This record gives sequence, C-alpha cells and structure tokens, in this order.
Amino acid sequence: MTFTRFASPLGELVLTASDSALTGVYFPPQDPAGWVEDGGHDLLARACRQLTEYFARARTTFDLSLDPSGTAFQRRVWDALRTIPYGATTSYSELARRLGDPRATRAVGAANGKNPIPIIVPCHRVVGARGELTGFGGGLDRKRWLLEHEGALMVLGRS
Repeated sequence: MTFTRFASPLGELVLTASDSALTGVYFPPQDPAGWVEDGGHDLLARACRQLTEYFARARTTFDLSLDPSGTAFQRRVWDALRTIPYGATTSYSELARRLGDPRATRAVGAANGKNPIPIIVPCHRVVGARGELTGFGGGLDRKRWLLEHEGALMVLGRS
C-alpha cells in the first residue's frame, strides 16, 4: 500500500492508493506501518490537489479512480453516497429506500460507518431521520465542519 499525508483544515489525513486507484482516506491515528510513503504517486498527488480545491470551495465533486475494500452491499451503499450532491444531506432510512430495501436502515448505517474513503465518498452527508448529526469516523466535530463548509447545516436549519 502506498500512502501520503495531507494537511487539511480538519487535521492531517493519510491517503492510500494501489497502483490504479485511491483506496483510503484516514484520520490519524491510522498507523501506516508496512505501507510505503510516496508523495510523488500520481494518483495520490491528484487526490491531494482535488482535496485542496474542495477545501478552498473550488471543487464540489471528485474525479478519481476509487477502489474501496468492502462487501458487495457496502460498495452499493458507498456508490449511493457518491450521488448525494454537495451541500445536501439525506437520512439513513432514505438511503435504504433508494437502495430498494427500506428495512435496511441499520445495515446502511453500518456500511456508512465502514466507508474507507470519507470526504471523497461523502458519508458525512448522511444524517439522522430528524436531521441530527450521528456517527462519523472522524468525529462529530469534523462532520459538522464538513457540512458547514458545504452549506448543508444551513439547509437543515442547524447552523
């Protein structure tokens, strides 16, 4: 696994990639032991540029080859997350309905929580049924920051 470090407004991120795709975005204390640091890896450099643009509000979507490791169901959830527009939110139950199984709310929440590529695969855009902030691997403060950055909390009336 190849990785690089990225200084973001949320703190340092560790980005990982295979030869052909981005495989992870992690908030420390992810331990990159056994991984190879390579700041010159083309895909990692592109990911860092796109994240820089996102944090500067110059980018609302990402154009990167992604290869998150997960089950078929998790991958379906993560693909659905990528359809949630910048500045918008949806609920876990609505996401389950979109996936064709309204009873799968908890399974959707569990898959959302295992998303290995946060921010780029925008799991932070999923909120509770009443708009409350729930669960985020980077912590609720970071989730709030991301939603405020995108203007989504103003839409929810929770600024």
